[in-house]
Amino acid sequence: MSTPLEPQASAPDVLTFGETMLALRGSGPLKLGGAMQVSVAGAESNVAIGLGRLGHRVRWAGAVGEDEAGELVLRTLRAEGVDVSGASRDAEAPTGLILFEPRLPEVTRVHYYRSGSAGSRLKACAVEAAFTAAPPKALHLTGITPALGSAPRCAARRALSLAREHSTLVCLDVNFRSRLWSSEEAASVLREWMPYVDVLIASDDELPLCLPADAPRDLGEQAKLLLDLGIGEVVVKYGADGAAVHTAEGELRSPARTVQAVDPVGAGDAFVAGYLSALLDGEDAAARLDRAVTTGAFAVASRGDWEGAPTRAELPLLGAASGTVVR
Repeated sequence: MSTPLEPQASAPDVLTFGETMLALRGSGPLKLGGAMQVSVAGAESNVAIGLGRLGHRVRWAGAVGEDEAGELVLRTLRAEGVDVSGASRDAEAPTGLILFEPRLPEVTRVHYYRSGSAGSRLKACAVEAAFTAAPPKALHLTGITPALGSAPRCAARRALSLAREHSTLVCLDVNFRSRLWSSEEAASVLREWMPYVDVLIASDDELPLCLPADAPRDLGEQAKLLLDLGIGEVVVKYGADGAAVHTAEGELRSPARTVQAVDPVGAGDAFVAGYLSALLDGEDAAARLDRAVTTGAFAVASRGDWEGAPTRAELPLLGAASGTVVR
């Protein structure tokens, strides 16, 4: 049974929810043993931390087990300024676990232990309570949460309905995970969600999951179809090749920022945090893309899911010349 943690706080800029897991990062092959670094990881909480560091009020309404791993998740989010008043503890299920196993300089294997976890049992009523207590300006969802099971899928669907009732902006990051569900399963859910979405963020190969099976293959035409469905802007991530935003006014592209890549994990979530941050600040499309590729670059240049996310004061650092000492 899930129970709320504490009284609801004031209205946030952004509400998000999903599964955040205990994260263990090995120094090499797991079968050889050795030391592991302990942290937490979850797409939605990565975005929440990124937004919090940029000065926004964020509420995370996921579920964790009544265990020490759950304590670490909540302690970490609180320490990063994220409101967890909408979160819940599940006495009958554990907090999920993710293991990172470096195998080659640029290859890391990921092992999930999340079946039957607290996050996979997140109830719609918990999300409803977190939403209606103080409706947010924006709701951020990912395609990971509905892939966890029927309960979190219903919770996400309820959140979309509440967002429409309260005129809350909806941002969806497709974030397709083939190890959680098939492309056919994802498409059946995501296509139903499109009429509720205001800002769609996806990599170029994820857009077809949001469109009818007979949609054209040309990316520009795909974006136009999505805009015709009522989506305000379609943001496409191209990784090292930057990103683009499609709106009724046309397409605008931005190159990626050049950094020494250390760890790509969490870069997409950092990108989303930067884009949403600039959107909340009322910036135009060019500034939104610029902040997004900047925050994404910080993540790529740092190890961990969220640890490298910049503060607002740090955003100009990537514009400094290489080797410059910033005093």
